[in-house]
Amino acid sequence: MNLYAIRRRDFWGTPEELQETAARSAEVGAEMSDDVRWIRTYVVQEESGKLGTVCLYEGTSAAKVREQAERTGMPADEITLVADTVIVNPDPGKVLA
Repeated sequence: MNLYAIRRRDFWGTPEELQETAARSAEVGAEMSDDVRWIRTYVVQEESGKLGTVCLYEGTSAAKVREQAERTGMPADEITLVADTVIVNPDPGKVLA
């Protein structure tokens, strides 16, 4: 599988809406586990005041990653193949589960 970064902009109005979508995403991901695996998500505050995300997924193709998003009912504004990973320090901040 390849690693993909997915940018989702201005989609959620509240953290609760995002959590509902995350639960649905996990369900769809379980259905598609041979093709897509959700790694992590960074929630970002958009200029509009809404929430967006930067997500990392493993996938057999960008098309399968997009399919997972569509089946979940969320956007995948940009899907980019990750060429490499450089870790300097562990991720800071709190983790939402």
